[in-house]
Amino acid sequence: MNYDALRALEQSLRDSREVLEYKRLKELVEENETTRALIKEHKRLQMLVQMSSMAGQRVPEEEMQRFQQISSLLYAGTDTSRYLVAEMRLQQVMADIYNAINQASGLSLELPGLS
Repeated sequence: MNYDALRALEQSLRDSREVLEYKRLKELVEENETTRALIKEHKRLQMLVQMSSMAGQRVPEEEMQRFQQISSLLYAGTDTSRYLVAEMRLQQVMADIYNAINQASGLSLELPGLS
């Protein structure tokens, strides 16, 4: 294994536009305690929605409404909207890296039930 290549990837990722923008916006939105709490709750609810969907279950209506309301609030704000979009872009970069590693290794590391 060439660990120099791994370190180069690590540095490249650290210096990437996606990481730098994400970190800048994260710092900006986390300055406000209310915004920080809303983002935390949004992520909790987002995970609930995603996990329920993967399990073929319905999200309780109350939780779904809360998720939609918080999403609307966060995406209406300029900084929070940019932060959430930057986070999604970074997640896509990470997924692309993971997929490249997965393909190069020949391992099938899929989640159960999603093939």
